[in-house]
Amino acid sequence: MESSPIYRLPQDTLHQIFSSLPLRQIMICRSVCKLFHQVLTSSCFIDLISSQSPLSLIALRPPHHHHHHRHLSYPPSLNVFDPDQNQWLRFTLDFLPFRSPHPVASSLGLIYLWADSPHSSEPNKSLVVCNPLTRQFRVLPQLGSAWSRHGSVLVDSANRVMVLTELAALYFSGSNQWLKFSSNLPAKPRSPILVSESVYALCDVGSPWRSQWKLFACKITSARNCQTWTRLERHVWGDVFDILKRPRLVRGSGNRILMIGGLKSSFSLNASCSTILILRLDLETLEWDEAGRMPGEMFECFKESSKFKVFGGGDRVCFSGKRVGKLAMWDCCEGKGEWRWINVVPGSGVGDGLCRGFVFEARLTRLCLDGN
Repeated sequence: MESSPIYRLPQDTLHQIFSSLPLRQIMICRSVCKLFHQVLTSSCFIDLISSQSPLSLIALRPPHHHHHHRHLSYPPSLNVFDPDQNQWLRFTLDFLPFRSPHPVASSLGLIYLWADSPHSSEPNKSLVVCNPLTRQFRVLPQLGSAWSRHGSVLVDSANRVMVLTELAALYFSGSNQWLKFSSNLPAKPRSPILVSESVYALCDVGSPWRSQWKLFACKITSARNCQTWTRLERHVWGDVFDILKRPRLVRGSGNRILMIGGLKSSFSLNASCSTILILRLDLETLEWDEAGRMPGEMFECFKESSKFKVFGGGDRVCFSGKRVGKLAMWDCCEGKGEWRWINVVPGSGVGDGLCRGFVFEARLTRLCLDGN
């Protein structure tokens, strides 16, 4: 094998040859032999293809059962679905020297996860950022364990992270410390998302016997001094928040957000749902439109489910329901909303039976290990 002519090619030549391949083929070639792995994981090659289009994947969080039973989570890995190839992939996380890594969010090819310190017998979680493709990682400044239990991790770039709770928020922008701010939210934030320079969240401002969901927003620039949330509402929106049961937000494509929930059949207190509806808000015009609704035959599988989860982002959203056993996906990447099933979901029968996840745009992004 070592007498093959390819071994006599200069490394620069190999870099130019492989740089013409799409990322999916590069990842396959890395597993062919030691030479290819060495060439395709070198810092020079990663810099050369850093501008390549990423793979748009859907990553699954580990089941909640694993989160509480740490001995079941080995070997640590990240299961992702490739919608373009209609197949499941697995990225190993065995390069992380931590116990119980629990991925929760992603941005620009980087994965953010909670993990237990390997040097402590007590749960002492840190927020870690890593790239499973380059096998690099960095530990962010230490946080208390309560933040991992109650906080939502929001990320928008490699140097901008927010951990949000009902009472406070932590903000990290590449310095060596977290900035803490109190919050004036009227209730626990539901499905918060970070879009451009603002954070958006739903809050239930109703009574104990009837929910009343409203949309709140907070500018990150103002959050650096104090976290002031304002309610977003327009008279022309009418009853947009009242027609959905248990709505939740998902970041849409561009400057848009999606609001998803069960479409109520009436305004009565315990009204049943006729389908799952996806509404889309343009943040520039503040106008809503319908992006899609789940087909009736597909919704029949969710109809008897007392609980379902929604995750994804951009033009792809996944739906997981108890006892459904597979994921439903809304895909609008081609300009028209199409619905399909994703079968054979890893870990779908573990824990509470519900899948949770996030968008992972896989790319060979170099991670700044010095915090700059």
